[in-house]
Amino acid sequence: MESKPSKVPYNLSSLNVEQATREWLLKRGVTILEIADIVMFLQKSYYPSLTIEECVESVEKVLLKREVQNAVLTGIQLDILAEEGKLISPLQEMIENDEGLYGVDEILAFAIVNVYGSIGFTNYGYVDKLKPGVLGRLNDKSIGPIHTFFDDIVGAIAAAASSRIAHGKYKEQDPTSDTSTTILPEDDESEPSI
Repeated sequence: MESKPSKVPYNLSSLNVEQATREWLLKRGVTILEIADIVMFLQKSYYPSLTIEECVESVEKVLLKREVQNAVLTGIQLDILAEEGKLISPLQEMIENDEGLYGVDEILAFAIVNVYGSIGFTNYGYVDKLKPGVLGRLNDKSIGPIHTFFDDIVGAIAAAASSRIAHGKYKEQDPTSDTSTTILPEDDESEPSI
């Protein structure tokens, strides 16, 4: 009897996942700066000295999280499959038309906003309702690609980055906090390679 070759253990480079996430954001037409603009929209009235550079940095930190990367890639893939008509019916029609009662796109976005605490849910709900900046374009059903998942994902990244800033600014303003030695767990970039 012929023996099967031993299966190579699964090993995926975290760097490859991060690079794919960034590439697919751009392929779907969204830049880091456009997401940072939404972060600025959310936080500027609370922190008037906030800079766009801080917002970009916060978006960059959010994109380092594997859970965020997984949600981005999954949502984009589902939108692409819907564009190609490759989903089963009636799922195809629900995603293709971004049906109001279909909420899985928001549930996937919650995986992103949850990374930085409950304030992310408030931020997300606000931008999901108002559709500022690039979210307005992504939500426009008349101009092309299907973004049923992607518009929620972009809003969720902005909401998470905004929450990250709020947590950091609060910590800076807290007189009992020693910010010189505290590393916030959400900024620990030493996530394990899977």
